[in-house]
Amino acid sequence: QVALVESGGGEVQAGGSLRLSCAASGLTFSFYTMAWFRQAPGKEREFVSTITRRDSLSIDYSDSVKGRFTVSRDNARNTAYLQMDSLKPEDTGVYYCATFLLGNGLTYRPEGYRYWGQGTQVTVSS
Repeated sequence: QVALVESGGGEVQAGGSLRLSCAASGLTFSFYTMAWFRQAPGKEREFVSTITRRDSLSIDYSDSVKGRFTVSRDNARNTAYLQMDSLKPEDTGVYYCATFLLGNGLTYRPEGYRYWGQGTQVTVSS
């Protein structure tokens, strides 16, 4: 059974930093793309970042976080990370990690992934 568990969320002032972790189990972690999404109150879940599997490492970010967020993975620890710097109030939301692309071409959409974590709250105050 696949499980993803996010941690590291919290409340921080604008300009601060947080590091989110996503611990995976029940799958061969290094084989799969890992993605981060976020959802603000009253808004749709939106793409944040992806990092592909070990043998074809590729990284992508949404325009809104590019240059401020850094995604990484440690295949030995079955864990993905999202380092978030220069945080802004508009970064507030629940952050989710996801994995297992469904092969429908929706890499940047929630509908593209099968497995999700429970989410971790990030609140950035001004």
